[in-house]
Amino acid sequence: MNRRRCATAAITLVCALTVLASPGTAFASPLAPAAPAEAPLLPRTPAAPEPPDGAAEKSLDEVRLRIEDLYHQAVSATDAYNLAKERAERQSSEIVKLAQEIADGQERIEDLKDLAGATARAQYQGGGLPPGAQLALTDDPRLFLDGIDRVQQGMKATKDLLDELEQTQSELESYTSDASAQWRKLEASRVKQAKAKKEIKAKIAAAEKIENRLEKEERDRIRELEREAAAEAQAEWLKSGALGDTAGKADAETGAGTGGEATGRGAEAVEFATAQLGKPYQWGAEGPGSYDCSGLTSQAWAAAGRTIPRTSQEQWRQLPRVPVDDLRPGDLIVYHADASHVGMYIGDGTIVHAPRPGRNVTTAGAGSMKILGVVRPGG
Repeated sequence: MNRRRCATAAITLVCALTVLASPGTAFASPLAPAAPAEAPLLPRTPAAPEPPDGAAEKSLDEVRLRIEDLYHQAVSATDAYNLAKERAERQSSEIVKLAQEIADGQERIEDLKDLAGATARAQYQGGGLPPGAQLALTDDPRLFLDGIDRVQQGMKATKDLLDELEQTQSELESYTSDASAQWRKLEASRVKQAKAKKEIKAKIAAAEKIENRLEKEERDRIRELEREAAAEAQAEWLKSGALGDTAGKADAETGAGTGGEATGRGAEAVEFATAQLGKPYQWGAEGPGSYDCSGLTSQAWAAAGRTIPRTSQEQWRQLPRVPVDDLRPGDLIVYHADASHVGMYIGDGTIVHAPRPGRNVTTAGAGSMKILGVVRPGG
C-alpha cells in the first residue's frame, strides 16, 4: 500500500516537472500580481527596400524641374499682368485726355451759341435786317456798296459760325464715342490684370508648397542641382560657337573674353542694373527696392535715357534685333519660346537678371537658359 502511494506521488511529480519544462508555458508567481494579457501579434510589414543608387537624386531633380515649371508659369503670367497694367494706365490717361477735350468742346459750343444769339438779337433790333443790309437799301451809292460788302461779310461770318458749331458738335460726339471705347478697353484690361494676378499667386503658392515639404538638405541639394544644370547649359552654349570667333577664346565656365564693347548708354544701363544686385524679385515691381525681370531691364535703360517697353514680350516685339554673335553690354537677351524672361548682357558671357520669385537680382551665364534672341535698345 505504501509502495503504491509512493509510486503515485512520484508519477505525479514527474508529470508536473514535465509540464513546467514544456516550451512556451509560463506561470505567474503566486506572490506577484498577474500580468495583463498581451495583444495577439500581427504579421510584420516588410521594410521598404532601399532606393537604388541615383534614384533619390533623380527624384529631387524631378522636383526641381516641377518647381521651375511652376515659377516659369508664374513669370509668364507676370508678363501678362504687366502688359494689362500698362495698357490700363495708358487707357486711363486717354480717358482723362478725352474728358478734358469733351469739356473744352462743350465750352466752345456754348461760346458759339452765345455768338449766334448776339447776331440774332442784332437782326431783331434792326427790324429783322442786319446793319449792312439796311445800308444796302440806301440811295447813297457809296453807302450802298459799303452795305453790300458788310452783308457779304456778315453772311460769311454767319456761315463760318454755323460750320464751326457743327464741327465742334461732331468732334464732341467723336470724343464721347472714343471715351466710351477706351472705358470698355480699360475694363477689359482690368479683368485680364485680375486674372493674371490670381494665376501668379496660385502658381507661386503651389511651388512654395512643394518647397516647404522638403527638408533643408533637400532644398540645398536642389539649389546645387540648379547651379549644375545652369553651368552645363552655359558650357554647351559657349562650345556651340554662339558668340562667334571670340567664343573659342572664352573660359568654359565664365565665358570671359566674349562680347563687344558697350556704347555710352549701354554702359550706363549696365551700371544701373548691376547696382541692383541682391535686391529681391517681386512680380510687377519696377524698383527701387525690388524688380521683376523686365522691370529691371526697362528701368536700367530709363536710367540711361532711353524709354523701352515695360514687358519682356513687348521688348522682344518692338526693339531692334541683333545676332547673338554681335552681343555687347547693354543688349537684352530674351529667353524661352514665349519671350517670358529677359536679362541684360554685361559682357564676359554673363547677364544680370531678376530670376524668379524667391530669388534675388543676380548674375548668370548668358547661355544658362534657352535663348530666344537678342534686342538692342541703344543705337
